[in-house]
This record gives sequence, C-alpha cells and structure tokens, in this order.
Amino acid sequence: MERRVVITGLGVVTPCGNTVDELWGNLMAGNHGFELAPWFGEQEPDTLGVVAKVKNFDPSEYFDKKELRRNDVIVQYAVYAAMNALKDAGTDFKDLDPFRIGTVIGSGIGGMYTTEEEMLTYHNKGNKKVSVFTITKMIGNMASGIVAIRTGFKGSNFCVTTACASGTQAIGEAFRAIKHGYLDAAVAGGTEHSDIGFCYAAFNNMHAITRSQDVDRASIPFDAERSGFVLGDGCGILVLEEYEHAKARGAKIYAEICGYGSTCDAHHETSPDPDGLGGAKAMQFAYEEAGMSPEDINYINAHGTSTHMNDMTETKAIKAAFGEHAKNIAVNSTKSMTGHLLGAAGGVEAVVTALSIKNSKVHMTRGYKVADPECDLDYVTEGARDMKITGALSNSLGFGGHNGCICMKPVND
Repeated sequence: MERRVVITGLGVVTPCGNTVDELWGNLMAGNHGFELAPWFGEQEPDTLGVVAKVKNFDPSEYFDKKELRRNDVIVQYAVYAAMNALKDAGTDFKDLDPFRIGTVIGSGIGGMYTTEEEMLTYHNKGNKKVSVFTITKMIGNMASGIVAIRTGFKGSNFCVTTACASGTQAIGEAFRAIKHGYLDAAVAGGTEHSDIGFCYAAFNNMHAITRSQDVDRASIPFDAERSGFVLGDGCGILVLEEYEHAKARGAKIYAEICGYGSTCDAHHETSPDPDGLGGAKAMQFAYEEAGMSPEDINYINAHGTSTHMNDMTETKAIKAAFGEHAKNIAVNSTKSMTGHLLGAAGGVEAVVTALSIKNSKVHMTRGYKVADPECDLDYVTEGARDMKITGALSNSLGFGGHNGCICMKPVND
C-alpha cells in the first residue's frame, strides 16, 4: 500500500539567512546575499569574485569548542538545520520506532575545507601533524551520520553525491522510502561548504563562475547577459513524515511531496544534453508519479544557474515536458539571490518550494533585465507574486548528467 508523504519541518543555513523566516523575508523582498571577496591574496591582488557567503552562522547551540574541532562545516550546517527543522516540526519522533526514521543528507563535494587544510598540513609540516579527525571530517556521509547520532534516528542513513542534484535526490529517495513503507519519517536535504579559495579557483578555471564584479548583475538566470553562477554554500533540511502520523499529532503541514523523477543525460561531464531530454523526463516522471497532468503544474523552482547552457537547456526541457502549457507556468530561480549552493541547492530550493505552496507566493527571479530569445518563459521578473499553487516542481541538474525533480502540491484532506 502506497502512503502519502508530507513536509512538516524546515531548517536552513543560507547566504540570505539562517532561519526559514529570514530566508523567506529576503526572497520576498528581492534581497540577494552577494558580495565581492578577494580569493588569491597577494599573488593575484586584482582578482575578485562575486560570492554568496553564509553570514552570522553560530553553531554554538549544538557544538562546544571541542566538537567544532572534530566536525567539518558541512556537518555543522547539517546539524544546525536539521535540529531547527525538527523544532519547526514540533516533534522528536520518540513515539516512533527509531529504526523507521531515516536520515538522508546529500553533499556534492564533502568536507572540502578539511581536505584542503589537512593536505597543506601534510605537505608543509609532515605526516605526523595531520589531524586524527581528518577522515571523519572530510567524508561527505558524515553530515548524515552525525545528524543521526544527535537525534537517535536509526533507520536508513546515507549520503547522496550527485553533484548539484545531491540535495534534491536525497529528498526524493527519502520520500520513496516513506511512500513504500520502509520508513515512517525522515530528515532529508543537502549541505555544502564551498567558501574556499581552492574551490572557487577550480570552478573559475573551468569557466562555470561569473566574471562579473557587479553584485547586482552577477547571478542573473535566464537573462541574455548571464555569464556563470555565483558560488555559495549552506544547507537545506526538510522533515518528511507519513501523512496519517502527521495528521494524528496535529502537525503543521507545509506541502505534500507526491512525485520524484530521476534521470541521467549520459552526455557529458559538465554540459547538459542540449536537447534537454533528460531534464524533461525527470519532470515528466515526477508529475506522473504524482498522478497529475501537465496542466496541474503551475510553478517550477528551476535549477536556473545563470550559465548559458543550463538556462537555455532547462527552458527547452520545460517546453518538452509541458508543451504549450509551459508558457502558463511561473518559473523562478532561487539562485538569483542565494547563488549556487552546489549539493545543498536542492535542499534549500525544496524548502523554498514548500514555503511558496504554504504561503501562496513565489519570489522573483532577481536581476533579470535583458530578454533572451532562447529563454522565453515566465520567469517572474516583476517582483514577488501572489498565486495559488496547484502543483509545483523543484529541479536540480548536476555535473555528470544527473537530473532530479521533486513534485509537491498543497495538502487536500
């Protein structure tokens, strides 16, 4: 017997705020989280990049000084967001069998900060100076593992690593586990820490990052003058729960997850299939699993990275998945304000999609000015929009050709 799955708690760490209310308020106001940052010091003093940094993050509520030294930033973000999501859900699930509560948290690159620091230590100071905590800090699955240790959740626990689709596919896999009866609840999402010069240099040298030094025209998805994404980091976590359990305890419900699509382009290491077929099929599979028709979907939180290829290809994919109805769908990009949070992007954008359904509002795609004939859908460019959402998709597309899509809708008893 298939079961319904609902979202009952949300937690975030983002360049636009470290609480759900702060994030939502900034998105509704059209406030981005971008700044200019020097990355390469004295070697290249004129080289600046627009970045999206997490600000005012204080993990001390959940970590003492000793624990901070043992845990990479991706773990700190994940614990902070997960515990706040559980607070928001109003439960610790102690009434459930702990072996039926899962933790699925994706990360695209894992503990990159730890990797860089300990490699430098090894080369500059020798092998005996490398931290005993190096391995447990650098491996990407530790975010999911430590959240489980903190909560006592003993069900299925794993890390999805599918580049920028990691967070979305983690949520999708948790949804399926609850839907088909393997779990009763789960904490799911994505976490990433990329505020590192080495990480910026790698993306910059492959020409993925914008060369703009104008913070207001840096991340401009679907705009003809877009030139690459703004690198950011953070975390987005959702509490997923079997509907009858949530209903019985009187839980606040943001939205229902009702479908998940997962495909691969099988095309190129970094470039999407130019026909957009993989992304189109992920969207189609998601709304079909939900038992919805194309016309039931009226909002898409797009991957929308502000790279030429992604935005053009995603537009093609939406048209392929929805035909003539595509022009009637509101399409926005959260990355126009948060930047690209890599493996955490899908988690944060799923949070935003759930909030959009709950509040009957969608945020603008900020910074859009110059129309591109290859990107000709409704990108919500005029400001935040009031709208009753009947069905929503949240898209994520990752290096390696990974495509993930989650379908959500309002809860109708």
